Amino acid sequence: MDFSWTQKQIEFKKEVIDFAKTNLGTTYIEEDYNCKFSKKDWKACADFGLLGLSVPKKYSNQKEEVDVLSAILAMEALGYGCKDNGLPFAMNAQMWTVQTPIAHFGTEAQKDKFLPKLTSGEWIASHALTEPEAGSDVFSMQTTATKTDGGYILNGKKHLITLGPICDFALVFAVTNPKVGKWGLSVFLVEKGTEGFTVSPNKAKMGLRTVPIGDLTFTDCFVKEENRLGAEGAGWSITNHSLELDRCSVHASQVGAMERQLEQSITYVKKRKQFGKSVGRFQSVSNRIADMKLRLETSKLLLYKVAWLKSQGKPAMLEGAMLKLQISENFVNSSIDAIRNHGGYGYLVENEVERDLRDAVGGVIYAGTSDIQRNIISQIIGL
Repeated sequence: MDFSWTQKQIEFKKEVIDFAKTNLGTTYIEEDYNCKFSKKDWKACADFGLLGLSVPKKYSNQKEEVDVLSAILAMEALGYGCKDNGLPFAMNAQMWTVQTPIAHFGTEAQKDKFLPKLTSGEWIASHALTEPEAGSDVFSMQTTATKTDGGYILNGKKHLITLGPICDFALVFAVTNPKVGKWGLSVFLVEKGTEGFTVSPNKAKMGLRTVPIGDLTFTDCFVKEENRLGAEGAGWSITNHSLELDRCSVHASQVGAMERQLEQSITYVKKRKQFGKSVGRFQSVSNRIADMKLRLETSKLLLYKVAWLKSQGKPAMLEGAMLKLQISENFVNSSIDAIRNHGGYGYLVENEVERDLRDAVGGVIYAGTSDIQRNIISQIIGL
């Protein structure tokens, strides 16, 4: 494994950072307080080409094909340059769990219809897997798709769906054959306005408040057969295909945020004076800074390893679980340390330090809880 970056990749990372600092919001206090999604920032990212990083260039405004490593590096750069943790989280949810499955499993007609609108920012899509009684236990899924003349009838409810309240269509998992377990899951592209498809209002959350999240309900919802993604029963393969890339990319932005936190903390503790000297010279403070640096560097190593494995077409189930566990929990711990380093200043909403902690907590829950990641790791190593 060679974790060194090419000059082209380094320049690309810098371009993304410069773009984020120049074109995205300078503060997100109001958006966070009001649970407001910035369509303006979303469209700016699309125009810059970020939403197209997960699909072939023919479906985006990319001038050349972008490799997985460069895409992950771009997401790290976005997390560093953008103060809104919700924006890269939402982008990754669409890029890797909607766009990538369509690009890999979709028909040419589906690719031509959906991908250009997604990568241009014209449409927004959600990945509808989780249900009220089927979160980590996906095999308890109760949404059904019953075969009928010309298509399927969907019935069921999806829960805590990222971008659900504002989606133009949803990539929906449903049971088509309950007798064969995981091989009985199928996937459907259900468009807004389809009779029987309704969405809930946005739900207020502890963190990631700039990302709309809600429920999707399907009541005798007819979906044409041409809107089934992949073969009937391919749902398990589809979700597994994008899972490792999704975890890798969404946590890349957290690595970028952790680097931003560290730099801000160093600047503050060097400037802040108590008892006649910089607080950074007190051992308890300097030790926290050292811990933040250690978490950042170990997180980068796992991130780059998983990205490298995926770039080589290799499986990374174990490494992906360790990555998800390590970075999500590191981000929480470093966010707490960042607040402590800033003292009362860091506790105030107006200074945008405390928001990282509220955003970070979601990372130990979404895309598989920390408990589930530990179970995966222990099972793979033979327990």
